[in-house]
Amino acid sequence: MNIKKACKLLHVSRSGYYKYLHWTPPRRLIENEVYKDKIKAIFEANHGRYGTIRIQKSLEQEGIRVNRKRIGRLLHEMGLIAKGARYRYKHYNKKTDNNDIPNLLNQVFKSSSKNKIWVGDITYIPTQSKTLYLAVFIDIYSRKVVGWAMSTRMKSSLVVDAFLQGIGKEHPAEGLVVHTDHGSQFTGDLFTRVLKAHGAVHSESRKGNPYDNALMESFYRTIKRELIQDSVFQNPEQARSEIFKYIEIYYNIKRMHSALGYISPVQYEIKNS
Repeated sequence: MNIKKACKLLHVSRSGYYKYLHWTPPRRLIENEVYKDKIKAIFEANHGRYGTIRIQKSLEQEGIRVNRKRIGRLLHEMGLIAKGARYRYKHYNKKTDNNDIPNLLNQVFKSSSKNKIWVGDITYIPTQSKTLYLAVFIDIYSRKVVGWAMSTRMKSSLVVDAFLQGIGKEHPAEGLVVHTDHGSQFTGDLFTRVLKAHGAVHSESRKGNPYDNALMESFYRTIKRELIQDSVFQNPEQARSEIFKYIEIYYNIKRMHSALGYISPVQYEIKNS
């Protein structure tokens, strides 16, 4: 088939076809791909501890000068978040806000009984081979982890899997309030439809305000301090195994919680049943 017939069949112009043949990616696009490799290597070599400043200094030591904002954007594109960083809060000062989903908690983390209010969030777990993402839902009443899931991809299915695990274990009544942040995994159509299908009501933090989901922030600080900080996971499978043991065998059943009078979440539920 000649070029003229092929272009007609594909509904493209011959000039467009030849332009495509001779197209070369912009210099900045090529630079970004090179920088991504360098940035990721520095990030992983330092076990996720380096943010934009230290990565910039490391690049300078190699004779590479890159603007910090550019480094931050490339980190964001790769889904890499340094330990202790608050990239999720960077849009806090934007004037526009999503008024479709109200904040039903307003930083009041109390419930009169179990399975009335759950809070959820996502964090990342570094391993030697891949970054792993952990989604968790916690019952405000007992501070128990009711559902959790892990994946090497931070997609909507991750939070749906964690939520459905909680549904399968707890069987909450219709009207369950599920509070999350504004992450796309929680605001997307898939998670919204799953909540509706199970009669749950969605509540959202204000944009960029970590205190609106302080209970989840506290849990992630705890698991990182007590398990992840001193661990070197070789791969996602090892991380999954250790996190399973921490949540299901230790945190829910044995770990004393100050807000519960220094008993574990499961003990608290038994005591108040």
